[in-house]
Amino acid sequence: MSKPPALAVALQYDKSAVPVPRVVAKGRGEVGEAILALAAEHGVPIEQNAALAEALSQVELGEDIPDALYRAVAEVLIFILRTSGRIG
Repeated sequence: MSKPPALAVALQYDKSAVPVPRVVAKGRGEVGEAILALAAEHGVPIEQNAALAEALSQVELGEDIPDALYRAVAEVLIFILRTSGRIG
C-alpha cells in the first residue's frame, strides 16, 4: 500500500499588512513535497492537519482564508507560536 500524495498549503499572515491569513502556495504530490521541503529548509513551522489542508486547498491562490476556517487556522497559528516560544 503506497502512501497518499503529499498535500501542502502555505499561508501568509502579517496582521499589520493583511487582516486574515492568505493562501500563498498549495500543491499535491511532487509540488506538495517541494512546498514542504522549502518550508523545512527555511525553518518555517509545519503543522500536519489533513482535513484542514484539504479545506484550504480549495481556496484560490492569493485569496484570504474563508470565515469558516478562521478558528481552525487560529488554533494552528497559536500552536506554532507556542512551540516556537513566541507566546507563553
